[in-house]
Amino acid sequence: MSDLKLKSPAFSDGEPIPDKYGLTEENVNPPLEFEDVPEKAESLVLLMDDPDAVEPAGKVWDHWVLWNIDPDTAKLSEGSVPPGATEGKTDFGKTEYGGPNPPDREHAYPFRLYALDTELDLPETATKKDVEEAMEGRILAEAELTGTYTP
Repeated sequence: MSDLKLKSPAFSDGEPIPDKYGLTEENVNPPLEFEDVPEKAESLVLLMDDPDAVEPAGKVWDHWVLWNIDPDTAKLSEGSVPPGATEGKTDFGKTEYGGPNPPDREHAYPFRLYALDTELDLPETATKKDVEEAMEGRILAEAELTGTYTP
């Protein structure tokens, strides 16, 4: 696997995600930057969820599902989706970014970036589970950036 990197000018790994990116605030995705994408990558996938939601919600809560990002993409601007990329269905029942909204305490929100050796042929109704199943055996590299959010 390569040294794929995922970072944000808005927050550092393990640090708080600024309030504006929260569901009840501006609810726009934070800016993200991708580095060292493998040359053989055909597409990128970005997933964001809340594993700390298992206790209050009964499951890991999916906040953002995005695939078929052009591998030449170096950054994702705040509140934007790259041309040609597809957003899938989140646990909010929508096909768009859903910001952090912990009901009880500080939660950690990992953003996971995957470089794939193919594009994914999935409908917009696809969920994180569908995307994860479709990318099995196709991952060339992966990176993670985790931010925290407190209600």
